[in-house]
Amino acid sequence: MNVSDVKDSLPEPWREGVETRMLVSARNGAAQLCIFEQWVAPGAGAPTHRHSVEEVLSVRAGQAEIWLDAQRAVVTSGQCLVIPAGVRHGFRNCGEGTLHLHAVLASPVFEAMMEGATEPTRRWEQPVTRADQG
Repeated sequence: MNVSDVKDSLPEPWREGVETRMLVSARNGAAQLCIFEQWVAPGAGAPTHRHSVEEVLSVRAGQAEIWLDAQRAVVTSGQCLVIPAGVRHGFRNCGEGTLHLHAVLASPVFEAMMEGATEPTRRWEQPVTRADQG
């Protein structure tokens, strides 16, 4: 049994206006899921991108404008959206306060192909060893 204690881990800068805290990934033993939280400043978000796996975005606080290809919706606290594998999508905080998102990817490694990029962005793929923990 692998219990991960993430309550004291600090969010890491992701992009301007976005901080992310990884909860579950290959980094701490997951084989099929990547779960993380994001705190997003007003106006900030994620540019259009796609994943090779399904993703679920849940809004914990605030409101997000989320797009899937040409469709757009405002998703608010307590709502979630399933994003099919391969669908271009992105989001932005369209509210006045901090947007808190909970995300689940059906892969233990975060991998996204940003629109216009030639190489995917990858995060949390290496297991943490005792040497990494100090």
